[in-house]
Amino acid sequence: MKLKSLLLLALVFSIQLIAQEGTVVKNIDKQILDEWLTASKVPAIAIATIENGKLKTIQVQGKISETQKAKPSTIFDVASLTKTITTLVTLKLVENKSWDLNEPLYHYWIDPDVKNDTLHRKLTTKHVLSHRTGFKNWRWLNEDKKLAFDFEPGQKFQYSGEGFEYLRKALESKFKMSLEKLSDSLVFKPNHMKNSYLTWNDKIEEIQFAGTHDKEGKAYTYEKSYQVNAADNLLTTIEDLSTLCVNMLNGKLLNKEVYKEMIKPHSIVREGINFGLGWIVFEDLPNDEYALFNAGSDTGVNALIVLLPKSKRGLVVMTNGDNGRGLAMKAIGETLGEAGKEILERF
Repeated sequence: MKLKSLLLLALVFSIQLIAQEGTVVKNIDKQILDEWLTASKVPAIAIATIENGKLKTIQVQGKISETQKAKPSTIFDVASLTKTITTLVTLKLVENKSWDLNEPLYHYWIDPDVKNDTLHRKLTTKHVLSHRTGFKNWRWLNEDKKLAFDFEPGQKFQYSGEGFEYLRKALESKFKMSLEKLSDSLVFKPNHMKNSYLTWNDKIEEIQFAGTHDKEGKAYTYEKSYQVNAADNLLTTIEDLSTLCVNMLNGKLLNKEVYKEMIKPHSIVREGINFGLGWIVFEDLPNDEYALFNAGSDTGVNALIVLLPKSKRGLVVMTNGDNGRGLAMKAIGETLGEAGKEILERF
């Protein structure tokens, strides 16, 4: 082969490598993770990366106590990532035609605080999952501590955990089954999530719990919740949650019709950031990509999920410290290339 042809082939190969660079998930060096944990005073971090629809790596660094190292089987509280489970439960019911996204929820549940407000008759599941209920995040944020509509459902975006709790009560009323049992049968068991729970139980301590820690890395006294909440307190492992995300990227969770409805922008958070059903949606990313994003943050814990469905890449991060949000966001930029950097810029 002539030298000119060889040079041309080399040039083409180089261009292909450059084009692929933005679609490859990168691992974070162990030493870098240790530096992050030390600088931020976050005791432990668990990271899962997904590439080509397959789990690429699970990295777990740090400790949950002075004597115990965190492990892939360590259970973390992932706060608002609970909404991801509630969303999937609901959409599985929509998929099997036993639930309607547009049916008014008053057919199954009316909260006593809003029973005299006619706006409750307009509230639907679609409003809940796209955060357009008109409710504040929690009713205790109102002066009288009661649930109330700030505006008509569907009018605009306003993040609300109360909306998800309203939906839970409607689901439980219709199906005569707790959200825990619905989650077990529709999400946890089908996806082999063996160590995922919506409420506290003794098995969690037997396995290993990551705990919660303040900005100095000191342990909080964890408040164990024995009451299910559709918006908060999911207890899970990096192994379980990454398995769920792999199945999502491979189209194993929902049929095409329901999935399409889920990723469609239903409300505008701000320019460049929309809410679908249960997921933040970033459109028009580099390499003709879009992203599904969810995050959870409570006292002493921070976690997030980023999925890039077109290239079947993903990232799951869990931390057990107040400063963990910064580490989780750093991980996006370190692992997801151009798309990750664009997501960070929009935040």
